[in-house]
Amino acid sequence: MDAIYHSQPDLPPPPDAFNMAAYVLSGGSGTPDKLALSVLGEARDDWTYARLTRAVRAIAGGLLAQGLVPGDRVLLRLGNTVEFPLAFLGAIAAGLVPVPTSSQLTAREITGMAAQIDPALIVAGAGVALPDPLPCPVLTEAALHDLATGPEAAFAMGDPNRPAYAIFTSGTSGKPRAVLHAHRAIWARRMMWEGWYGLTPEDRLMHAGAFNWTYTLGTGLMDPWSRGATALIPAPGTNSKALPDLIAAERVTIFAAAPGVYRQMLRGEMPDAPDLRHGLTAGEKLADPIRAAWEAATGTTLHEAFGMSECSTFVSGAPTRPAPEGCLGYPQPGRRVAVLGADGPVARDVPGVLAIHRDDPGLMLGYVGAEDETRARYQGEWFLTGDSVLMTEDGAIRYLGRDDDMMNAGGFRVSPVEVESAMVLHPDVHEAAAVELSVSATAKVIACFYVPEPGAAPDETALTAHARDTLAHYKCPRVFIAVDALPKGANNKLLRRALRAQAEAGEFGAIGRKG
Repeated sequence: MDAIYHSQPDLPPPPDAFNMAAYVLSGGSGTPDKLALSVLGEARDDWTYARLTRAVRAIAGGLLAQGLVPGDRVLLRLGNTVEFPLAFLGAIAAGLVPVPTSSQLTAREITGMAAQIDPALIVAGAGVALPDPLPCPVLTEAALHDLATGPEAAFAMGDPNRPAYAIFTSGTSGKPRAVLHAHRAIWARRMMWEGWYGLTPEDRLMHAGAFNWTYTLGTGLMDPWSRGATALIPAPGTNSKALPDLIAAERVTIFAAAPGVYRQMLRGEMPDAPDLRHGLTAGEKLADPIRAAWEAATGTTLHEAFGMSECSTFVSGAPTRPAPEGCLGYPQPGRRVAVLGADGPVARDVPGVLAIHRDDPGLMLGYVGAEDETRARYQGEWFLTGDSVLMTEDGAIRYLGRDDDMMNAGGFRVSPVEVESAMVLHPDVHEAAAVELSVSATAKVIACFYVPEPGAAPDETALTAHARDTLAHYKCPRVFIAVDALPKGANNKLLRRALRAQAEAGEFGAIGRKG
C-alpha cells in the first residue's frame, strides 16, 4: 500500500466573502460578555468578547486613518504584550497584511527582513530593534493603544484566498523567508479542533508562550476565540515553576506549551488540577521522558503536533486518537499527506519525505519575492516539508529527522548558515559550523564549532557577546568548541552531521549546556 493518507471527512470551503479576523471573533459573537482573554498576573487584565471585538475594529479604523490601503504590509515589532494580537487582528480586519516578527531580532536581522516585505508601516514597542534606515513611518505601541478607543471600521470582506498575513521562517540558505498566508489559513485550523485539541466552547485553554510567538497566537489565542472558548495567558515574566499552581487555580482544562516548558515545570511540585483534561505540545520534538513524567505527575495525557510555518500543524495525536508509541500521530481529519521518494509515494513502513497536498487550505500562498524557491518545494501535487518520516500501516507518522541541517531552538527553526554567517564576522573566527547537539535525554542546544584565525584564541565570553550582538537570542550558540579544521566532503561541502556524530561520540569531551 502506498504511503498516502486522506483523512476524512473533508473540510468544507470557507464562505466566498471572508475575513480572518471577523471569523476569529465570530466564535464569541453570541456570548459578548463571556471572558475571551485573561492575562494572569498581579495586575490581571480581563477581556470580554465585546471588548476584544471593539478594540480590533477600532485599531482597524485607526490604521486605515493612517492612509494605509488594503494589501499594504504592516511590520509588527512588538514585545510580549496584548497589543501584539490586537495589532495583528486589527490589521487583518482592515484588509492589511501584518508581518509579525520576534522582538529578539537585532537591528541587523530586521533590516534585511524588512527589505523583503517593503512595509508601509511599522508598529513598534519601546526598546525593540528597528530597521536601519527606516523604510516607512513608525507607529508606537502607545499610539496603537490609543487607536483601540477610536472609531470602529467594518471588517474588510473578500476572497478567502487573498493574502492575510506573512511570517518569517529560516531558509536553508540562511536567508529568512517571508511566508505569505491567505485568509483561509484560519479556516483550515478547524481541522485541529478534533484532530489535536479536543477543543470545545466551554474550554479554558492556557498557553505558556509569549504573546508575540506565532505558536501562542494560533493555539493560545485565535483557535480558542474561533471556538468561543476562553484563552488564558500568564503575564510576561511568569516563572515556569509557577505554572502548575496557575493551572489549578484558574481551572484550566487544556494546557499548551513547548516541550522545554514541560521539562521545567516537572522540576517542581505538581498540585492537583482536577479540571485539566490534557496537555498540548508543539514547536520541537517531545522527548519520551518528558511525556512519561508529565503523565505520571498529572494523570493526564500529552498530545504532540507536527507542523511548519508553511502550513501550521497537520499531523498530531488527539484525545480521541492518541499517537501510537514512537509516532507523532495521524494526519488531522480533512488532511491529505504522503511520504515520497524520488519517484513518488513510497510504500508504507518505508522512509521518505513527508509531503502535504497542494490543495490543503492551510498551505501558504508562497515565499514573498521568491517564486523559484516556492516552486522548488513542490513535487507534482505535493508540497515537500523536508522532514524524513515513515507512515505505518495504519497511517501514523513516525518522525526520523530533517533532510537538511536545520536546527530547532525552543520551538523556532534556525538555519545553521545564518548562525555561521554571523559568527565568521568575529575577527578571530576563520570558519564556523553550527550544529544542534543533545546535552541530555530531554534537551538540545545550538553549538558552534569554529576554526580560529592564525594566532587568535577568542574566549567563550567574547564569542557569546558577539553572537548576542548579531543574532536573536534564540539563535545564539550555547556551546563554543574550537577545532583545527571542519570536516568537508569532496566538493568542499561542510559535513555538519559528521561534527554532530563526533561530538555525541565524546570526541570533544563532555559537552554541557552553557549560557
